[in-house]
Amino acid sequence: MLIFFDPHPISSHINPRAPRFHLDRNRTTTHTTMASLRCSLLLAPVLLLPMLAVGSLAAGPGNIAVFWGRNKDEGTLREACDTGTYNTVLISFLTGFGGHVAPSLDLSGHPLAGVGDDVKHCQSKGILVLVSIGGPAGGANYSLPSHQSAADLADHLWDAYLGGSRAGVLRPFGDAALDGVDFYVDHGGAAAADHYADLARRLHGRSRGGYRGATLTATVRCAYPDPDLTAALATGLFSRIHVRLYGGDLKCEWGQFDSWNKWAAAYPGSRVFVGVVASPEADKDAYLFQKDLYYGILQFAQKVPNYGGLMIWDRYYDKMNHYISSS
Repeated sequence: MLIFFDPHPISSHINPRAPRFHLDRNRTTTHTTMASLRCSLLLAPVLLLPMLAVGSLAAGPGNIAVFWGRNKDEGTLREACDTGTYNTVLISFLTGFGGHVAPSLDLSGHPLAGVGDDVKHCQSKGILVLVSIGGPAGGANYSLPSHQSAADLADHLWDAYLGGSRAGVLRPFGDAALDGVDFYVDHGGAAAADHYADLARRLHGRSRGGYRGATLTATVRCAYPDPDLTAALATGLFSRIHVRLYGGDLKCEWGQFDSWNKWAAAYPGSRVFVGVVASPEADKDAYLFQKDLYYGILQFAQKVPNYGGLMIWDRYYDKMNHYISSS
């Protein structure tokens, strides 16, 4: 068995101000997931050098983004930000839009009252707060059938959530201005793909007063490329790409790290994030034990120069399982 030493420390790609990764080395389970089996062959060289692994990841996994808004039992947005774990919170989801569908926000039972103040609180701590549009295909009601529908959605996002305002447009979070928009698009096909590019360009071009414009991120399927977002990503306007290592993507070539390397190489101007589920309840086949993630997957993922960090699905599962956050 060959063991390769990387002369360039992985920690050189890590933000030294990022929160430390919470690792429970005593965590055990009574079952082995398919994801762990897939990782076992990849982990063997790494596990032979545990001290090297600890040293190379001493700075932690980088920035950590988390989805919030999918379960009312996850706690408030303020509580998530006060854990000190996350650098970015993705409010999810604006799940109805396009065509004749009025834009609608689904926060899974969270009351809107107080969310605006929580947004400001998070931002005061240096945490980015974005709204994620779309969501998993099952039960979602969104589309972008035309250039005009993209323009209408961009204007709504700007006036309702970002730095704008317009008579007759309700701002769910009051005068709190979010930092940007995450594109989580799981259906639409070629007919809509170009219009997500239209949406990205229109959002990026908006500015008002001291507002700096919208930060754009994309949460993509693992397999490269993601046809629903290829045109949008080609604009070069997305600062981050969250690559989902879950969701039953059978075309994903994560076993050989081919897909991950393709994403990183295709968008060198964007930071790429490893997207994982925080509990086997979220996706038992894709769940990675903490040691497999920390000493295995991240050992390889951090070798790309534009590695950005981790994306966690989601705050509820992280809170219940203490996967990343200790609270």
